[in-house]
Order: sequence, then C-alpha cells, then structure tokens
Amino acid sequence: MNTTPPTYYHGTRADLKIGDLIEVGFTSNYGTQRKSKYIYLSATLEAATWGAELAFGDGKERIYIVELTGSIEDDPNLTDKKFPGNPTKSYRSQHPFKVVGEVEKWQGHSPEQLKTMKDHLQKLREQGIEAIED
Repeated sequence: MNTTPPTYYHGTRADLKIGDLIEVGFTSNYGTQRKSKYIYLSATLEAATWGAELAFGDGKERIYIVELTGSIEDDPNLTDKKFPGNPTKSYRSQHPFKVVGEVEKWQGHSPEQLKTMKDHLQKLREQGIEAIED
C-alpha cells in the first residue's frame, strides 16, 4: 500500500516565498476577481499549469508546491461540471496552504491551446457563467 502523500501544486502569478501561507480572503486569480472564499490546488502539474497561465495579473507565472494545513474537498467547478470523478485531481479548501517549494522548470501550453482556452472562458463570461463559483 502506497502511503506517500500526494504532492500538491498551486498555479498563480503571485510572488511568494517558502513558508508563506496562501489564504482565503484575497482577490481571486480568476472570474470577477472578488474576494475568494476558497483557495484551489491540484495534485497534477497539468492543472497547476493552467492555473498559472490563466491567472490574472502581469506577474511571472509560477507553480508552487504547497502543504495542506486542513481539509480539502473536490473542486466542484471542475469535478461536477466538467470532469466527473476528479481526474484532474483539483481541490479547494478554506484552510491555508503553506508554500514549501516552487516548480522552477515546467512546460506551458502552446499559444494555440492557451488561446483556445481563453476564448472559451471569454464565451462563458459573455453568457454570464463564472469560471469560479464559490
């Protein structure tokens, strides 16, 4: 039986340091940029890559390795609506995540893939559908 805990990632444009806490109550990286009720993470580098690439702001795209300080739940924005069974291993929490490292080298999506995703998100916004629903 594998008892090694999963590695969790958080994609963002925030400039954080080892030991910093990522907490609820800050402006969301997505959607209408309201104060977040949840913070999001993934156990896959792929989902964290999308998080970094799609985050608002002009800062450097970053993927942090984070440690849990409390419970997590499946991210209903993805699992219930797009990927039943949570194959993206995307989660959310109201408990802080502690930054324990940064993924220095990672491969972003192609410009075409990124444009397709941004166009899709724009169409959803035009339809009044939020990317993140708390």
